[in-house]
Parts: sequence; structure tokens; C-alpha cells
Amino acid sequence: MIDNLPPLREVIRAHDLRAKKSFGQNFLLDLNLTARIARAAGDLSGADVLEIGPGPGGLTRGLLASGARKVLAIEKDARCMGALAEIAKAYPGRLQVIGGDALQIDPLAHLTPPIKVVANLPYNVGTELLIRWMTPAQWPPYWQSLTLMFQREVAERIVARPGSKAYGRLALMVQWRAEARIVLTLPPEAFTPAPKVSSAVVHITALDEPRYPADARMLERVVAAAFNQRRKMLRAALKGLHPQIEALLQEAGIAPTARAEEIALEQFCALARALTTAPLAQG
Repeated sequence: MIDNLPPLREVIRAHDLRAKKSFGQNFLLDLNLTARIARAAGDLSGADVLEIGPGPGGLTRGLLASGARKVLAIEKDARCMGALAEIAKAYPGRLQVIGGDALQIDPLAHLTPPIKVVANLPYNVGTELLIRWMTPAQWPPYWQSLTLMFQREVAERIVARPGSKAYGRLALMVQWRAEARIVLTLPPEAFTPAPKVSSAVVHITALDEPRYPADARMLERVVAAAFNQRRKMLRAALKGLHPQIEALLQEAGIAPTARAEEIALEQFCALARALTTAPLAQG
């Protein structure tokens, strides 16, 4: 055991915490696995940790046992509050629980840098939260690293390389500003109830500045247009961005007949820069 609290199955029975589909819940009950996820986040002893969707608190316990200075847990399901209160009692002054929707709560009012985010994200909000964390108004962001559980398919999209089917907007958005790798893969039976798919933990470390210069909004427009019609050649998929798109593609070192999944991040950034400075024809 990682602490003197009861096993998670007992906690779930005591508080009648059957996982709810409406909350995107799949509970991870093996405390050895939650401790491994906590360790994947690196040294937590000098950091505040943000956790989204702690549920009965398996990962919360792993984070506190791993020495996190403080854990801020945001939980939408009021049924979990009793179980989380018991953990807070066992780790005095180190766990703060806020009830509510993580999409509507600003955690910064409750955290002191350095800040790490570690979470077994509810499936229904995982990608949206990741996009928010990767697109703040200013970079570097408030967090040093994100250690997040996703459906394996989403995790593979985050770390995908050009030429693969998984490569797309998510890979480019994350890899432009961060280092991302899969650190743990979990089968469905590790969870209660077992989801239909495998899961994976991705560790994302923020870079001090983006890998290549580009305007964030323009890069997002280019990448969105390219992958919204990923089967089309880029000269067709991107024609709405600029009347001279073919010349701009060539200026960025991209063949106009190429398709989005063949284009590396560096080339997308070069195209975003070309579009930012290209004058629109008068007439």
C-alpha cells in the first residue's frame, strides 16, 4: 500500500461510487498503477499539482504519496467529495478539493508555481482541456508539464509524425510548443468499468518558446484548412487562404500537389510566416 487509507474498492463501496457515463468516468483502482502515473510526472516535491476528475482519489493518493507539495483536485461529481475529504484528512494541508466543472474554473487562483498537471482525464473533456492548455494567450504557459491519460487513439494522435494516419492538428498543436511522449499504456481491464478501448498516458513538457517562429492564429488557420480536407492536394485545400497560395506554398518549400499529412511542422510554420507577410492583390 502507498498509504494507510483503505483500498479503493472499499472506498467505492463505502461511498456508493459507481462510475457514471455522463461524467466520462472510468476508475483506475490499482494503486500501483496510479503511483506509476504520478512518478511519470517527475519530481513533484517542489511543485503544486493540478488534477482534473480525481473520482475516488486513486491518482490523488499517488500524487500525495509521491511528495507533491500541494494537490488541487477539481471534481464535478459531488458523490466523490466524501472520499476525497478522507484523503485530505490523511494529508493535512496538502490537498484542496474544488467542486465544479474544470472547463469553468481558473485554477491559478489556488496554485503557486512551479505547477504540473497530472490527470486521468474524463474522456468527454480530455481533448478540449488539452487544447486549452496548449493555446494560452501567452507562452510559456503557467504549467511546466502535463501528464495525462487519454484513450490510446488520442494519445497516438498527440505524438504522431508526418506520414502517419494519426498525424494531424493535435500533433502539430502540441509538438510546436512542447515535447510529447507516451510513457504508459493501459488495457481496458485496468479500469472499472472497463472502457471499450486501451488508454495511454502522455507526458508533455512545455518548451520555453515554440520550435519555429509563426503567428499562432495563422498557424492554426493553415493547419485547420489543410487537415479539414486532408485528401485534397494543398493547393486546393488552402486556396481560400490566399489567391497566390500556390506561389506561397513553393516559397515555404512545399509542393502544391502535396497533402497535409506529408508536411512537417517546420514547413507549416514557414507557410504561416509567408501568409502573414504576403500582401493581398489589389483589384
